[in-house]
Amino acid sequence: MKLKTKLSLGLSFLFAIIVAFGSLGFYYISKLSSDAANVLMNNQESLVYCNDMLKALEDIPGKKEAVAIFDNNLKKQEANITEPGEKESTQQLRKDFTELTINPSDSSNYPQLRQSLQRITDLNQNAILRKNEIAQKTSIDAKFWLTIIFTLLIIVSLTFIYNFPAIISGPVTKLSEGIREIANKNYKQRIYLEQKDEFGDLANAFNSMAEKLDEYEHSNLAKIKFEKSRIETIINQMKDGIIGLDEKKHILFVNAVSQKILGLKESEIVGKYAADVALHNDLMRTLLQEDSNKELKIYADEKESFFNKESINVIANNEIIGKVIVLRNITPYHELNEAKTNFLATVSHELKTPIASIKLSLQLLDNKKTGEVNIDQQQLLDSIKDDTNRLLKITGELLNITQVDSGKIQLSIVASDAKEILNYAINANRSLAEQKSLQLKIDVPEQQTKVLADNEKTAWVLTNLLSNAIRYSHENASIFASIHLTDKKIHFIVRDTGQGIAPQYKDKIFDRYFRIPGSHKEGTGLGLAISKEFIEAQGGQILVESDYGVGSTFEVVLNAV
Repeated sequence: MKLKTKLSLGLSFLFAIIVAFGSLGFYYISKLSSDAANVLMNNQESLVYCNDMLKALEDIPGKKEAVAIFDNNLKKQEANITEPGEKESTQQLRKDFTELTINPSDSSNYPQLRQSLQRITDLNQNAILRKNEIAQKTSIDAKFWLTIIFTLLIIVSLTFIYNFPAIISGPVTKLSEGIREIANKNYKQRIYLEQKDEFGDLANAFNSMAEKLDEYEHSNLAKIKFEKSRIETIINQMKDGIIGLDEKKHILFVNAVSQKILGLKESEIVGKYAADVALHNDLMRTLLQEDSNKELKIYADEKESFFNKESINVIANNEIIGKVIVLRNITPYHELNEAKTNFLATVSHELKTPIASIKLSLQLLDNKKTGEVNIDQQQLLDSIKDDTNRLLKITGELLNITQVDSGKIQLSIVASDAKEILNYAINANRSLAEQKSLQLKIDVPEQQTKVLADNEKTAWVLTNLLSNAIRYSHENASIFASIHLTDKKIHFIVRDTGQGIAPQYKDKIFDRYFRIPGSHKEGTGLGLAISKEFIEAQGGQILVESDYGVGSTFEVVLNAV
């Protein structure tokens, strides 16, 4: 039986008893009221009429109005006959009164009149006693039945009070215990109720839910959720900043590093539109820029830190469903690079002095005034001289690259004669070209050409380009050096007719320490990288065009005066 049905039946039974108790009480009260009214309205009035007639009978001989009073009360009595025998007595009274009215002074029938009045009085008095007994019996019956019904109501109410909480609280307690067990992930918990009501249905539903949760806990989905939680933990422990966005660029998650970098808490920005956050956060605005792939210097962990931004699109079914912004912490690499730069600068500086001393000693040995040397000794001196020059060039390049790495390139940009800069580079390489029987063909404009440049560093770049052209050219070939003026730009061009650069290496030649595989030429791989940094620091460009097997053309573009 359903709980609703049980409650309905119990409450209906209780309601029926209450209605019966009320109805019975109303019935007996009405009956008692009716009996009392009958006593008062009928018999009591008859006694009053008879009493008034007795008084009038005594006054009839002396008072004429006493006959009218008697007659009036007799008429009222005739209209108020309620008891058996009262009618005959009243008729006899009327007969005797009629005789009296014929001769009011004759009092011979007074005894008959008094006897009739007494009989009517006795009948009504007896009726009052009888009705009083009926009213008392009705009262006793009412007390009896009302007491029975009241007792029954008390018993039913106590039974209801005792049993109803147990019907509700018992299953509720079991359900509460089961829910607590489920909250503690005890999905083996079950609730067994023998009731066939709503609580029984609820227990069955609870058991079904616990079974499904148990299945879920051991399903692949639970494992996936566990893996997701583990990945989130790993992401939060990473030293790189990670920010997740959905397809509408709302922020999904921000790991601990990103929170420090942005200066925002995850709870403050998760779910918000990234562009709205960027309105009040400069770093977020920079990160949302699609073309912002430059290195970022950010003050984090109480020091300057360096990060590289990488945007990764999350793709599913060939659609972008989100984006992950990764800020890779490259601060340790910067620190290592700075240490390397300082080391190279120190070593290069310390080497340059003894190498210069060696070169000076070689010049003294090569001087005829210090004595003649034989052919073998001269070859050794030439070999040492070449090695010394190469070491000087390497230390010079290392010192230059340390300037570039430290960001302390010292420039002195002034208006200079472009032809003088080129001639300096040509003269520096003339002897090397003569050793390979190369022809240096120069093409410069006759008019004066002024360029905004750092003389020393621009000359170093052109010297390096000419040196490379000589190194990679065949003997008896030609090298072309020229200056052109176009659109307020000065173009220094160095072209050789050597083997050229293979297409796959063309974009790498300006990388540090890169050397074309199989070239077997001496060098550090720093010359072109330093040249690019020096020219771009002056606001210029260095370009290259090459046909493999034909030759290469390098072009330095600077601003004209």
